[in-house]
Amino acid sequence: MICLVTGAAGFIGSHLCQRLLNEGCEVIGIDCYRDYYPRWMKEKNVKPLLNKKGFRFIAEDINTLDLNNLLKGCADVFHLAAQAGVRQSWGESFSIYTKDNIESTQKLLEASKDLPIKKFINASSSSVYGYSPDLPMTEKSPLLPFSPYGVTKLAAENLCSLYHRNYGVPTVSLRFFTVYGPGQRPDMAFHKFFRHVAEEKPIPVYGDGKQTRDFTYIDDVIAACTSCIDRGIPGEIYNIGGGNNRKLADLLPLFEEVCQKKVHIQWEKSQKGDVPHTLADIQKAKHDLGYNPDTDIKTGLYREWEWISRLYASEG
Repeated sequence: MICLVTGAAGFIGSHLCQRLLNEGCEVIGIDCYRDYYPRWMKEKNVKPLLNKKGFRFIAEDINTLDLNNLLKGCADVFHLAAQAGVRQSWGESFSIYTKDNIESTQKLLEASKDLPIKKFINASSSSVYGYSPDLPMTEKSPLLPFSPYGVTKLAAENLCSLYHRNYGVPTVSLRFFTVYGPGQRPDMAFHKFFRHVAEEKPIPVYGDGKQTRDFTYIDDVIAACTSCIDRGIPGEIYNIGGGNNRKLADLLPLFEEVCQKKVHIQWEKSQKGDVPHTLADIQKAKHDLGYNPDTDIKTGLYREWEWISRLYASEG
């Protein structure tokens, strides 16, 4: 079975490629090394894959590739490529988000609509909920994006639904909730916290620390992705979260325990686009996908700390 993975050098994409290869799939990985964060980090993500049997890597932009030919023979498509970041999606940068999150999705769907794709799995985000009044958030909760990034991810979801209803493309969208673990992007909170602790610098915390997030370990996210191949129902959308949320301030003592270092806080004002709370209702994913997140936050943080310690010890 041949799988296409976009965003293959990214955090989630590189983990997914490894899992698919381990399960005997052939993988075509695409990543254009967008400069949202340092290229050397992405190259470290993808380096272990390059000599794997059955892996082909294409370092190009989805928007410029001949997707019709590339998709021929592919059974499943995992569309993870996107311009990430809530806080950076304002102003002039928005054009990058529309190109990488909306236009690329449309091009990939258009190329897929006349091919016998078994499953088109789209990586969405909890950002589509924004200021939804529901907690926990179900797949039927109001969608009120609070950032330009969230707007583009919701647009990509809608495109998937349109191509499913009009052309029968077997799309499944997964709404990821604050994914963490080894390989996490450097702009994400836990990565920044760990790096600042390692460098004995104060941790920047935006707002009052009372905001809560549903943190989801990377291995649980990958399990959800792969289960979609056989169990994901075309046209459906699933929340992929840890199933419980934690207050950011309450995690700080855990960082001290994991790092065996004193944590100092640098309080910053709240950022535009940040919502106060996220929490996923994951019952639908449990029922349809057999999704069962089983990595506790302490174990996950220990693993990420070990990875970050190695990462910056060999930087570049």
